[in-house]
Amino acid sequence: MIMTRTASFSVVAAFFPVLAIAQTAPARLEFEVASIRPVAPQEARVDIGMHIDGSQVRFNFLSVRDCMRIAWQVPEYQIIGPDWVASDRFNISAKLPAGSTQDQVREMLQNLIKDRFKMTIHTEKREFAVYALVPGKNGLKLTESVPDAAGQAAAPSKALNVSASGSAAGVSVDFGNGSYYTFADNKLVGHRLTMQQIVDTLSRYTDKPVVDMTGAPATAHYDFSFEITADDYRTMLIRTALKAGVSLPAEAVRLADLPIDSLLSDMESVGLKLDSRKAAQDALVIDHADKTPTEN
Repeated sequence: MIMTRTASFSVVAAFFPVLAIAQTAPARLEFEVASIRPVAPQEARVDIGMHIDGSQVRFNFLSVRDCMRIAWQVPEYQIIGPDWVASDRFNISAKLPAGSTQDQVREMLQNLIKDRFKMTIHTEKREFAVYALVPGKNGLKLTESVPDAAGQAAAPSKALNVSASGSAAGVSVDFGNGSYYTFADNKLVGHRLTMQQIVDTLSRYTDKPVVDMTGAPATAHYDFSFEITADDYRTMLIRTALKAGVSLPAEAVRLADLPIDSLLSDMESVGLKLDSRKAAQDALVIDHADKTPTEN
């Protein structure tokens, strides 16, 4: 009897392999509900944030390119598409399905972007002009972040809150769990940042994207502080404002192309150096996307 049942099952499986696969395929990850609303341009001040608290997810004043950077985990310069994907801003509010986790948010965001903007994409190798962040001639001298007063790193919060604010007075970005940087008073100060967060931060102020080639451990956290001249500070503040979608007068935009020599030279004090190079990277190319998302 056992042999007969086994043989019968084998015949059924042979004739219906697609059905068997379909029954075991994972469900498509999607938000339970989600709304996407365009945001009017802001002239003087920008408040940007990504917040996940329980089942509630919010992305405030982000461009489609910002959202793609989060969803696909690629630097913004590797996302190739029409100008509006970087300039137009949106607020996204979504709810996670019961039983889902924060780790699944990226895939849900990918599907939301592709569905609502009717987006199609492909990947290809492209060569980019970049700054390679490398150790200085005497090696890295960055200060590793010290534990908290109790002697242990604080337990990460279950809520994820990444917020940024900026104005003519400077920029502040809080990554949560004690990681942040400030750019104000002619100084760039970082606390408890990984090397990837450092290169992402520098990329917002340099004329070319920065790629980590230091060889530093990916999980290590560092503190740093760079003094910057008043002229370079002004240029860097204009650059980050433009990348955040702020509309500026034409004479201010022209200043964004000026070199920032003081930042590059001061980095030597912590054993870091920026080398201009060409680097082949995987680019995420947008083949088609509707500028207006479909109804919520």
